[in-house]
Amino acid sequence: MRPGFLQNLVLGSVVSAGVAMAGSAVPQTDATVAQKAVHEIRMYPRYSIFDNINVRVQDGNLELLGQVSQPYKKTDLQRIMDRVPGVRSVTNQLEVLPLSSFDDRLRMQVASAIYRDPVLSRFGMGALPSIHVIVDNGHVTLEGVVSTEMERNVAGIRASSAGLGFGPVVNHLVVENPSKKKNS
Repeated sequence: MRPGFLQNLVLGSVVSAGVAMAGSAVPQTDATVAQKAVHEIRMYPRYSIFDNINVRVQDGNLELLGQVSQPYKKTDLQRIMDRVPGVRSVTNQLEVLPLSSFDDRLRMQVASAIYRDPVLSRFGMGALPSIHVIVDNGHVTLEGVVSTEMERNVAGIRASSAGLGFGPVVNHLVVENPSKKKNS
């Protein structure tokens, strides 16, 4: 036997076993993949209150849904999702909102009206506020989560009173802890 042959054979077997073990790693559940994807979206430094991004995962195939305020965000998020462990493929259905100075001004006015309100100001304190303002050609939609029905209603009123919008504000805010109705 050649010197070092056995050592190389053993080392090659260990490397092969390591590769086989890595390939048979514990499969990611769709819920875990979605959770990791949402985390990556929240960590994306350009994700703002003017974007609304949702994910759906089925059999490792991730779907990006919603709206972004700039074209580069759609591209960036595609690239980020491609690297999430457990993702087999990405279908990027993010809508890029029209680039418009009018829409930009309306976004700022609506966000200011919402986050200046004493009832809602606490929602603007985190790194990524929970109320998102989506403006598409002058049409305003609120997305996100609030704690109570009253906060949802106040947000809708403040957004409507910001002015300049075309048509009524669409309020898609979800109430995190809806109060249960009591039977009479």
